[in-house]
Amino acid sequence: MQAKIAVVQKPPVFLDREATIARAVEAVDEAADAGATLVIFPEAWIPGYPTWVWRLKPGTDMALSSELHTRLLSNAVDIERDDLEPLQQAASQRAVTIVVGLNEIDSRFSGTTLFNTVVVIGPDGTLQNRHRKLMPTNPERMVWGTGDASGLRVVDTPVGRLGCLICWESYMPLARYALYAQNIDILVNPTWDNGELCLATLRHIAREGGCWVIGTATAMQGSDLPADFPDRDRLFKAEEWINDGDAVVVKPGGAIAAGPLNRDKRILFAEIDREAVGRARRSLDVAGHYSRPDIFSLSISRKPLTPVAFTD
Repeated sequence: MQAKIAVVQKPPVFLDREATIARAVEAVDEAADAGATLVIFPEAWIPGYPTWVWRLKPGTDMALSSELHTRLLSNAVDIERDDLEPLQQAASQRAVTIVVGLNEIDSRFSGTTLFNTVVVIGPDGTLQNRHRKLMPTNPERMVWGTGDASGLRVVDTPVGRLGCLICWESYMPLARYALYAQNIDILVNPTWDNGELCLATLRHIAREGGCWVIGTATAMQGSDLPADFPDRDRLFKAEEWINDGDAVVVKPGGAIAAGPLNRDKRILFAEIDREAVGRARRSLDVAGHYSRPDIFSLSISRKPLTPVAFTD
């Protein structure tokens, strides 16, 4: 079964949730007009990846770090508040599946903690899955809390069975295996990473898992940051490429189907074939005939990790 997919690496309207969601709806329309039935956005795209954490100094930049975090907090996505409703409506109106990374605020318990989250919105507009990044990387831990495995799931979509790992979760062998063992067809890796090492990882996953692998970061320059971004010109040069993007689609087995789209603020389109998964796993099926369950085993707790349980 052939299907056209769209991998978006346009920059968001940085630190503006509503404007970024509106831009996402425009991208969905553009992709759907081109015939795509699956539309993918990068890591933390709503309202933008907190790239400043890689440049600020922990001691001397504390005030600036606090100001930027406050802005991120104010523009984070509250799923309970239906912040994603415009995207859900777009998915339903255009009959497309949407995968989008976002900064999610925990409004249920603390009202303050943020998570690096990716959601899958079905073509009927329903939220099919929410996965919170299991382990933020290096200075990301000053922004996001740690997620749990409640969203470490593969879901059915018209394009195929789809699961997500965020950025460096792709380096976690057991997280990968958890998705392989759910008959995955498409592994989506919304990321901030790019370059040859990242591409090598995605190609390895496609070879190892016998599945389609789709990765994309946000192609963004310093000029894409808003004029009122505190200390913008000190931290970023206007012409600087903060992230190259490198959207890519990799076939089951590891060959590149499309991309990488380098330093290009557009949408990468590709055709994928679900039947290619079965052909790739004929010789190597790591969760099937190559698994040796008599020797190895993996246990995964999908219980949501909550700070409090109310019994009234």
